Amino acid sequence: MRIVIALGGNALLHRGERPDADVQETNIDRVTTAIAGLALEHEIVITHGNGPQIGLLAEESAADPGLSAPYPLDLLGAQTQGMIGSLLVRALHDALPRRRIAALVTHTLVRADDPAFVRPTKFVGQVCSRKKAEALARKQGWHIAKDDTGWRRVVPSPSPERILETETIHELLGSGALVICAGGGGVPVTADNDTGALTGAEAVVDKDLTAALLAEDLGADFLLILTDVPCVYAGYGTRDPQPILDATPDDLRRGDFPAGSMGPKAEAAARFVERTGALAAIGARDAAYEIVHGRSGTLVRRDLTVG
Repeated sequence: MRIVIALGGNALLHRGERPDADVQETNIDRVTTAIAGLALEHEIVITHGNGPQIGLLAEESAADPGLSAPYPLDLLGAQTQGMIGSLLVRALHDALPRRRIAALVTHTLVRADDPAFVRPTKFVGQVCSRKKAEALARKQGWHIAKDDTGWRRVVPSPSPERILETETIHELLGSGALVICAGGGGVPVTADNDTGALTGAEAVVDKDLTAALLAEDLGADFLLILTDVPCVYAGYGTRDPQPILDATPDDLRRGDFPAGSMGPKAEAAARFVERTGALAAIGARDAAYEIVHGRSGTLVRRDLTVG
């Protein structure tokens, strides 16, 4: 079975943790241990988020007196692909010593006229107090918004149209490699209508929507979205959240989940299942094997009718 696994940025750097390199290495070791069991039985492609990491790099770049201007988000996204990809390769190499593993810097085509460019919704960086967030917004010209536990920067998140390296990923899979790609949703680029020349975009593409598109293009049998909760909940954040263990795409869309957290995950799972008829699931970062084998998480399929 071919499985595309989407790791949330918070699966690599948990909420409230210091963004130190050794912290992220420890978290990645735990995640890859959970994935290794699947890789022994199935063909695996891994994508990952980069919200905390790209936010940290953006803040450092903006504060660097040696730069005449901060690095743009597309280049910072490429940096996070390299950093997180390297950490994943090392951990997977130790867990799967006889497996070929490749980390590929990947570009995602977006539309220059996507309305998301004027409506930033994608959270990046660490949670901070409103006072600090407002100070950064004034100094850097950033947009800020309230997250579940505090305030964070928000940036445009245009819809992925096409992953430019899809054929290369196919070839790597054909060689028996476990492939890490489309990190952070892929480096966002636009294409000139006349020449096709690529230009980086000041945005962060949602990694779950990119993962759904990648899984569809690769003919995957299963899209597995790993995050920091064990399943999808109705009424999450209320006094009485209810776990959703089985759902159809319509069920997920009726859930009206927050745009900055579960919303894109639910939409990605719904799109993949609708378009392919294959399965998707959303669950905890440490339970990859159990989710695929039906013992954990929220399973998403076209029809819940039995028989």
